[in-house]
Amino acid sequence: MIIGVPKEIKNHEYRVGMVPASVRELVNHGHQVFVETDAGMGIGFTNEDYVAAGAEILPTAADVFAKAEMIVKVKEPQAVERAMLREDQILFTYLHLAPDLPQTEDLVKSGAVCIAYETVTDSRGGLPLLAPMSEVAGRMSIQAGAQALEKSNHGRGMLLGGVPGVEPAKVVVIGGGMVGRSAAQMAVGLGADVVVLDRNIDVLRALDAQFGNKVKAIYSTADALEKHVLEADLVIGGVLIPGAAAPKLVTAEHIKAMKPGSAIVDVAIDQGGCIATSKATTHADPTYIVDDVVHYCVANMPGAVPRTSTFALNNATLPFIINLANKGYKKALLDDANFLKGLNVIKGKVTYKEVAEAFNMEYVDPRTAVENA
Repeated sequence: MIIGVPKEIKNHEYRVGMVPASVRELVNHGHQVFVETDAGMGIGFTNEDYVAAGAEILPTAADVFAKAEMIVKVKEPQAVERAMLREDQILFTYLHLAPDLPQTEDLVKSGAVCIAYETVTDSRGGLPLLAPMSEVAGRMSIQAGAQALEKSNHGRGMLLGGVPGVEPAKVVVIGGGMVGRSAAQMAVGLGADVVVLDRNIDVLRALDAQFGNKVKAIYSTADALEKHVLEADLVIGGVLIPGAAAPKLVTAEHIKAMKPGSAIVDVAIDQGGCIATSKATTHADPTYIVDDVVHYCVANMPGAVPRTSTFALNNATLPFIINLANKGYKKALLDDANFLKGLNVIKGKVTYKEVAEAFNMEYVDPRTAVENA
């Protein structure tokens, strides 16, 4: 198969779909890889590094899209990239379609086979291709929140861990999944007063087993959420419903009642955000103020640490890329029910129920769609 790796073009996005070591693995399996010039420069890989791994360098994204049977990216394709997709071409990347009607419409129109990293599952119901970026984003959320609390950034002027004789900041993490656990780990390490809210008792037990009395694992009710959010100095939004728009758990009324100078980091912003006042921002302009609360809502947080993020992502995606290349998309998807859940759009049909429901589009069972493709 011919695999194409274009350079990412989203604002301040320096990750790349495949590192040279991944390219070498594909070439060793007998496949051909085209990489756009300077695609890996943001994480320190030169064109020569990719050539040494067996890739061929092409001057433009248009050249890559024109030649490749499968496009491997990191972030959702931007409008100019979507226009280059063609029927039967495989797109393997993060998509986050549920809050993004224009992208969904364009992918449907393209006729391409669009597989989303974030909806591929494993045998335990986990999200193996989302997990590494959730780990990065969860840990980064505490760094971003700590900066947002600084007075120069319009925050309360608090140090997360306090100092002897001064109380630490209260960090409230909404959602105890991979993002929430990673955020809690960082916040505990910095000495903050940490509360994690979740509705899954098993998740709360796991948090208690991992952190003991360093984290207050609280069952999330409307009362509990309101109480802890209003007491918080920093709120981390880490709620995820795979493939669907995130529920708005923190309301505009909550924001108005929060302490002036407190901060919010909405890690769920890729799926529309779980804070009512959230709107996507970029690394170039990451924060804004609503009712004296600092909001950090960068939609590609791991892009700020692209080298770490790219390697973590490639470790997870490479077996799936090889599988697609070796078998073709039909056999690869039909052989693995968990991988099949990654299929969001194929040849003009929406095959992920939550996306179809979000936009009142017709839903087609993914297995049926692949068998009839």
